[in-house]
Amino acid sequence: MPTAGDDEAMEPLRGTRESALNTQSILLTPDGEPDTESGNERQLVVHMGEDVEGDRETHRETWGKHIDFLLSVIGFAVDLSNVWRFPYLCYKNGGGAFLIPYVIILVFGGIPLFYMELALGQYNKTGAITLWNKICPMFKGIGITVIVIAFYVDFYYNVIIAWALHFFVSSFTTTLPWSHCNNPWNTRDCYDGLTPSQDNETEQSLLLNTTIFLNNTLQNISDQVEDVRTSPAAEYFERSVLKIHHSSGFGDVGSLNWELILCLAAVYTICYFSMWKGVKTSGKVVWVTATFPYIVLFVLLIRGVTLPGSATGISYYLTPNITKLASSQVWIEAATQVFFSLGPGFGVLLAFSSYNQFHNNIFKDALMTSMINSATSFLSGFVIFSVLGFMAQRLHKSVETVAEEGPGLVFVVYPEAIAQLPGSTVWALIFFLMLLTLGLDSSFGGSEAIITAIQDQFPKTIGKRRELFILSLFSVYFLIGLMSCGAGGAYMVDLLDKFSASYSILTAVLLETIAVSWVYGVDRFADNIKEMIGDVPGMYWRICWRFISPVCLSFSIVFGLVQYTWPLYGDYVYPTWSVVLGWFISLSSVIFIPLYALYSIATAPLPTLAQKVQYAITPLKERPELLRGYRLEMGKLNGTHVV
Repeated sequence: MPTAGDDEAMEPLRGTRESALNTQSILLTPDGEPDTESGNERQLVVHMGEDVEGDRETHRETWGKHIDFLLSVIGFAVDLSNVWRFPYLCYKNGGGAFLIPYVIILVFGGIPLFYMELALGQYNKTGAITLWNKICPMFKGIGITVIVIAFYVDFYYNVIIAWALHFFVSSFTTTLPWSHCNNPWNTRDCYDGLTPSQDNETEQSLLLNTTIFLNNTLQNISDQVEDVRTSPAAEYFERSVLKIHHSSGFGDVGSLNWELILCLAAVYTICYFSMWKGVKTSGKVVWVTATFPYIVLFVLLIRGVTLPGSATGISYYLTPNITKLASSQVWIEAATQVFFSLGPGFGVLLAFSSYNQFHNNIFKDALMTSMINSATSFLSGFVIFSVLGFMAQRLHKSVETVAEEGPGLVFVVYPEAIAQLPGSTVWALIFFLMLLTLGLDSSFGGSEAIITAIQDQFPKTIGKRRELFILSLFSVYFLIGLMSCGAGGAYMVDLLDKFSASYSILTAVLLETIAVSWVYGVDRFADNIKEMIGDVPGMYWRICWRFISPVCLSFSIVFGLVQYTWPLYGDYVYPTWSVVLGWFISLSSVIFIPLYALYSIATAPLPTLAQKVQYAITPLKERPELLRGYRLEMGKLNGTHVV
């Protein structure tokens, strides 16, 4: 879909075929984009046939220190999914055996794409949208798609951070509110194992009055009582924080929770003052937000492995089951975890690396940060399952009955385990502070991708008013996020999580890889990298970019669609209209890719379809030379002399 910036850029190239082919000079900005605005002191007049070399080292903000960049990338890549998703997937899909497909896809798919995006951003020094003017303008819709997806993700991701903030504030008490059943929100089904409840008394009465039955009958009655129990942690999350019991389902927002609204406002306030002055300020904030989670993880690991039952939990986490590798689902989930954890395709890596020095060794940065991300996921598994093993032993259950993924792990299961530890208040405070910092880092990245892309697209308007633009952006986010602060907000967060960045982001990354490797050219891209770091990427990287990475992405998309199941929230089945809405959200971002490609071809000032396509895929700064070549060719055909 064309934007105002695109109309300005295309204006001097429109018109009749004759006028386009006889154009003698075109005004270009330093980025190589046609520009007709007056008063631009840095315009260059480029004549046909001359080599167009934009001033690559433009007056662009750079990181205060190189470590600021590294911590920002690590902070973005290491997010909540490293804690609540990877450990569960590892346990679910064969324990230690799951590391086999994970490492294979990481090495041949994830890291090459991670490296590609960082290199693209550093070389071209621009955001996700204007990047394509320098590579392949016809695929500029990929940049727009990426930013739309980032918008959708920010709509709900900061709400999850608000949940963590709510838990953090609620932990400032001598007795954690989710450690017992004596709260106003608790039901008769709540059972903490310590406080007598109506259900507990009912259970004792049932067992007493049925001792005359056979043992198997007695066991069945006991199991039925067990099934209706709910933990105080589950009731605190669902009934006190979310208040989901006041909603009938998706679409029934219900009354707003003022506590969550205040937490959400606080989250956006932190984000605003961390980002409003650019990467020089956000680069300092990540010194705390990116490093603190590691301190907490190591502290929790030491505490976890000293708990009784921790060895059982770790055994469940790591015990290999090679037979699981025969299932395609295992490979799909490994690929999905790799791509979503590293984060190629979200525009964040492009934005962050665009503020690097041109000759920074981005190759070493890519390897180091991607390996740290994967190692963090693996470490989190020990932290989580050591505590789950302790909780399973204390509750006389198996680890598999207490293990789950997603928000339920960090907002129900782990808090329940923390509540049983001596000094539970301290452990709760540091755990939820860790979740806050993990979430904020990723939120900074997603927002920076949007901000960088839009201010690069409109440098003379939005680019000069960063503070006001960020304030407006976060205000819109906050207003939309209010719908997720109601009783039915959890359904909206869950649906957005399932549809906003699933197949759409994988499709965008797939097309990005094809555009760079096959249209722009992998050899040309390798030369760009050599220009930056002095070394040409080897054959391994070229094969991955051209073949293996696209195959991994295609595999994930196709098999994911084939094995698609109807979305659920616990036992709640989403109505058909909400699932249709979810797919509409997914398609509403991807649709920009074909629309912009058609627009680029249709507006190309050349006669034949082949020439139009060639013009559409040619970088803007090379188009004057392309037009001159067509002009010379026409002159020869017409028997005229072209100067």
